[in-house]
Amino acid sequence: MHVSDGHLPVRALIPEDLGAPVASQIARAAEQCVQSRVRAADAALWGPAGTPEVANRLGWLTIAERMLPGLDDLISFATELAADGTEHAVVLGMGGSSLAPEVIRRTFGPRDGFPTLHVLDSTNAGAVLEIQRAIDPGRTLFLVSSKSGGTIEPLSMFAHFWSVVPDGDRFAAITDPGSGLERLAGAHGFRRVFHGDPDIGGRYSALSPFGIVPAALAGADTRALLAGAAAAWETPLDGSEHPAWLWLGAALSALAEAGRDKLTIIAPASLDGLGLWLEQLFAESTGKHGKGILPVAEEPVLGPESYGADRVFLHITDLASPDPGTDAAAQALAAAGHPLITLPTQGPRDLGRVFMLAELCVAAAGWGLSINPFDQPNVQEAKDATGEVLAAIEAGQEPAPPADATPEELRGLLDEAAPPSYVALMGYMTPSPEIDAAVSELREAIMSATQATTTFGYGPRFLHSTGQFHKGGPPTGRFLQLLHDSGPDVAVPGKAYTFTSLEHAQADGDLRTLRAHGLAAGRLTIAEEDPAAALHALAARVRERTL
Repeated sequence: MHVSDGHLPVRALIPEDLGAPVASQIARAAEQCVQSRVRAADAALWGPAGTPEVANRLGWLTIAERMLPGLDDLISFATELAADGTEHAVVLGMGGSSLAPEVIRRTFGPRDGFPTLHVLDSTNAGAVLEIQRAIDPGRTLFLVSSKSGGTIEPLSMFAHFWSVVPDGDRFAAITDPGSGLERLAGAHGFRRVFHGDPDIGGRYSALSPFGIVPAALAGADTRALLAGAAAAWETPLDGSEHPAWLWLGAALSALAEAGRDKLTIIAPASLDGLGLWLEQLFAESTGKHGKGILPVAEEPVLGPESYGADRVFLHITDLASPDPGTDAAAQALAAAGHPLITLPTQGPRDLGRVFMLAELCVAAAGWGLSINPFDQPNVQEAKDATGEVLAAIEAGQEPAPPADATPEELRGLLDEAAPPSYVALMGYMTPSPEIDAAVSELREAIMSATQATTTFGYGPRFLHSTGQFHKGGPPTGRFLQLLHDSGPDVAVPGKAYTFTSLEHAQADGDLRTLRAHGLAAGRLTIAEEDPAAALHALAARVRERTL
C-alpha cells in the first residue's frame, strides 16, 4: 500500500485587494468553530434543525474507515471474477455513481490479473455500441450503479445489456438498501448486490461502495484510497494555523461573493478525469439560490490576457511527474493578479486524500455561502421535462424539438459573451478524443475572443453535475447545445423509445428548462458526418468573427 502524505502543504497566492474578505471569512469560520463542528457532523452548520438533506447526508465523513473491514471481501470477489474468466467490468451509472469510477479507471489503468474497467454514463446510442464492441459480453460483469435505484439512464443501460446476455451471473448492483434496483437484482438473480450508505449523497460517494467496488474490481490500491481520507483532515495550508480544507472552503466562498466565482481547475495528466469529478462536487453542491462556485474543468490553459476578473485558479500538481510549462503558466496567472491555489499530490496514489479534501472544502464553502451543500433542488426540473417528452413519445405524440439557433442567435450567444458570464457547451454526441480536441479548440477561440469562461459537458452526464449550477447558480450562463447522431440507433427493451430518442428527450427537456429560467440558450444540430470537423470549423468562425 502506498500511503498518502497528508503533510504536503497547500499554497495560496491571494491578491492584496482580495485579502480582507478572505481573512474576514476565515476569522468568522474560527469564531463559529466550523472545523470542530464538521468533525462532529453538526448538521446545524448548514441549516435549522430539520432541514431536509443535511443530517441524513453526513455519512461521507466516516465512510472511509467504515469501508476498510469489507475490503478483503471485495478483493476476493475481484479475484473470483478473474478466475472464472471475466475480462471486463462495466459500470452502468450516472453522475455520482460513475464519475469516481471514471477517474479511477483513467488514473490507475488496467491491472494484470483483474478485469479491465469501463464506465458507461451516456444515453448516446454510439456510446452504448462502443462499449458493446469493446467487450465480450459473456466475459463481462455489468455493474449497475444507482443510489436511488430508479435513475432512468442506468436502468435503460441494464435493459439493453440484459437483452444481450440474459444471465444474472454477469450482473451485480450497487444501490441503497431497499431500492427498486435491489428488487430488480433479486428478480434477475444478480451475482452480488453491494449496499451504499443511505446517509451519503451521490457526489460525496467516491470512498463509498460506489467508488471502491469498481476500484477493487479493477485492481486499484483500495487500501491506499481509503487511508488517504484520514490524511485529508490534517493537510496543512502553508503559513496558516487552519487545515487546508477549512481555509479553502472559507476562502473560496469569500472569493465567490467578491465576484471571483469561476474556480478554474488545472490538473496533471496523471490525474486524468479528476476535473470532471471536482466539477460535479462543486457545481451541484454550491450552485443554488442564485449563488455558487462554478468549477471549470479541462479548459485550455492560456495567457493572462484571456481571463477576466472572475477567476480563481486551482493548480493541482503531481510531484512524481513535474510539468514546468504548466507551473510557469500558473505562476504567470498569479503575477497578473488572479488568485492561485496550488495543491501538490503524489499522483494516483493520493486520490483518496484529494477526494476527501475536496469534499471537506465544499462542505465548508457551503457554510460560507449560507447554502445547503447536500441538496440539488433544480436537478429534478430537467428530469421532469424529459419525462414529459418521453410520455408523449409513449403516447404516440412526440412533440416537435426546439428549433436550431439562427445565425444571429448563435452570434449573440458566443460573440457577446464577456465576464462575468460563462459559455456552457453541452455535447449530445458520442464521446471521443476527436470531439474532445475540437471542443478544446472551440473553447480556446471563445476565451481568446471574449475572455468569457467556458465549460463543456457530454449530455446527459452533465445534467447530474453542472446542470444544477446552470439553473440554480448565478444567472450568468450562456448555453449552446451541440447535437449529433451517429451510426445505428439502439432500442431500449420494454420501452417505446430508443436510446437516441431518450437522449433527444433529455436535450429537449434541458433546453426548455434553461429557457424557462430566462437564460440565453440555443441549439446547433450538426448534420455533417464528421462532428469534430464541424466543431473545428465553428471554432475558426469564432476566431475570425464570421459567425
